[in-house]
Amino acid sequence: MYPKCKTYNRKKIILIFTCCLLGVCVLTGRLVKLMVFESVYYQELADDLHERERSIKAARGKIIDASGTVLATNRTVCTISVVHSQIKEPERVIEVLCRELELPEETVRKRVEKYSSIERIKTNVEKEVGDRLRAYQLEGVKIDEDFKRYYPYGSLASKVLGFTGSDNQGIIGLEVVYDQYLQGINGTILTQTDARGVEIADAGEERVEPVAGSDLYISLDYNIQLYAQQAALKALEQKQATYVSILVMNPRNGEIYACVNVPEFDLNDPFTLNVDVDTSGLTDQQKQDLLNQMWRNQSINDTYEPGSTFKTITAAAALEKGVVSLNETFSCPGFRMVEDRRIRCHKVGGHGTETFVQGIMNSCNPVFIDIGQRIGVDDFCGYFQQFGLLSKTGVDLPGEAGTIFHKKENIGPVELATISFGQSFQITPIQLATTISSIINGGTRVTPHFGVEIRDGEGNLLKKLAYEQKEGIVSKETSDTMRYLLEQVVAEGGGHKAYIEGYRIGGKTATSQTLPRGTNKYISSFVGFAPADDPQVLAMAIIHNPQGIYYGGTIAAPVIQDIFSNILPYLGIEKSEVVTEIPIE
Repeated sequence: MYPKCKTYNRKKIILIFTCCLLGVCVLTGRLVKLMVFESVYYQELADDLHERERSIKAARGKIIDASGTVLATNRTVCTISVVHSQIKEPERVIEVLCRELELPEETVRKRVEKYSSIERIKTNVEKEVGDRLRAYQLEGVKIDEDFKRYYPYGSLASKVLGFTGSDNQGIIGLEVVYDQYLQGINGTILTQTDARGVEIADAGEERVEPVAGSDLYISLDYNIQLYAQQAALKALEQKQATYVSILVMNPRNGEIYACVNVPEFDLNDPFTLNVDVDTSGLTDQQKQDLLNQMWRNQSINDTYEPGSTFKTITAAAALEKGVVSLNETFSCPGFRMVEDRRIRCHKVGGHGTETFVQGIMNSCNPVFIDIGQRIGVDDFCGYFQQFGLLSKTGVDLPGEAGTIFHKKENIGPVELATISFGQSFQITPIQLATTISSIINGGTRVTPHFGVEIRDGEGNLLKKLAYEQKEGIVSKETSDTMRYLLEQVVAEGGGHKAYIEGYRIGGKTATSQTLPRGTNKYISSFVGFAPADDPQVLAMAIIHNPQGIYYGGTIAAPVIQDIFSNILPYLGIEKSEVVTEIPIE
C-alpha cells in the first residue's frame, strides 16, 4: 500500500507543478507582450489619460502685392475653453463668460457643465476681451492666444484674395488656391493631470511651438486695383448697373494687376450680405445661395456673350487664313440676309461702301458676317482651338468657367454669321482678355495669374511660380496688323472715347444683349491696350445691365480712358508721338 500511495503523491505534485509552471509562462508571456510589444500603445493610453492637449494656431502667411503692400495679414485673438474638473465656482464662471463673451446662458452652461477633458467656449475672441477674462483668474477657464485673418483694406480685391474660415483654412480666392503655402503648422500645449483630470501644479506644461506659414507675393497692385475699383464704382452708380467688372493685366506675361467685380464684399465680415435683403423668411440654403452669389468672381466664374470685342478674334482668324486684305471693300446696306434671317447692323441706314479697316472701326456686322463665311465652319472651329478658346486659361483662382460653344455639326450659316460678331456662344472675361493678349503680343498664349513668389517671413525666396506659355497662336505679321487695326478703332473709330492725347491706344467696343433676347438688358464692354505699338498693359471693362444709354463705346470706353489716365504714368509708360502707318501687306 505504501509504495502505491507514494507514487500517487508524486504524480499529484508533478501535475500541480506543471500547472503552476504553465501559469507562470502564460503570465510571463502576457507581461512581455504588454511591456515590449504593446508598450507604445499603452503608453499612448496613459498619456491620453494624464495629458491634456490644447492647439496653438500657426500664424498664416501674408499676401503681399506688387508694391509691397500687405493685403492679408493676421490679428491676435483668443480661444476661450473650460476644463470641467478644475472649475470650483461654476455659477460665477457661467455668469462672467456670458457677460464678457455675449453668449446666451444656456449655451455657456451646457459647455461648462459637460464632463469632458476640455470644452471650447468661443474662438476668435478679441484680445482685449481675453485680457479682461484673465484678470478674473477663474479656475478652470483657459485663455489661449490664436491668430485671426485680417484684411487691412476691407473690400479691396475681395473676390480675388478670398477669406478663411474659423480654422484658418482658405475658403475662396487665393486663400484657398495657395493654402498649402499660407497655412503653416499648428503648435500644441501639453499639461499633466492626475487620475481625476486635475492639472498637476508642479508638472508645468510642454509647448510645441507653431510654424508660421509662408508669404505669397502677387502681381496685383494695390494702387492699380484702387484706381480700377473707383472707376467701376463710379460706373455702377452712374449707370445703375447690376455689376461692373474690370480686368487689368500685362499681355506679355499674364500678370494680373487688377481684378475688380463691384459690388465687392467686406473680407473681414464675409458672411454678411453686401446688399440690403430681408433674409428673415429664407431657408438656410437660400441664404447660402445669396452668399455664394456675392462671393462669385464674375471675371472668372461667369460666362457672357462677348459681342463686338470678339470681332478682334474673327479679324485675326481672317488675316491668318489670308481671306481679307486691309483695303478690300465691302458693302453695308444696314443688314445681311442669311438664309431666312435678317441680321442687322447697329447703324440702321448702313455704312455703305467701306474698307476692311473701316469695317472694324465702325464695328460693322455685315462686314464680319462676310468674313466669317470666307473663313468657314471648319476653319473657324480650328482657330477656336488654335487660339485656346476651347480650353480654360488656367488662371490661379478656383471655379474658372469654360467656353460654351456649338458642336461643329450644329453650326449652320446663321450660327456662323452670329459667331463672327460675338453672339450665340459664351466665354469668360478672363478668356477674352487672355486671347486678345496673345493676338497683340506677337502670338504668345500666356497664362493669366496672380501668384508670383513664395517667401518666408524673413523675405527669403522659397519658390518662384512659373506658368505655361504657348508660341505661334498667330503670326507676327497678323499681330502687327491687329495692333494697327485696333489703334484705328480708338484714334478715329467707335472707341474714340478711350483716346488719351500723347498715348497710342488700341481697343475694341462691344454692346450685346443678354439672354433671353427682347428683355432690353445689355452688356456694354470695351477692351483696350497701350502702347499700341508695344503693348505693356491691357484693360477690359464690362458693365452689366446699364440703365439709359448702353453702347460700349459711349459708357465703357471712358472707364478704360479714366483708368489708363491714372495707371499709364504710374507704370512708367511715357507719352510718345502718335504714328499710325498702315502695315505693308
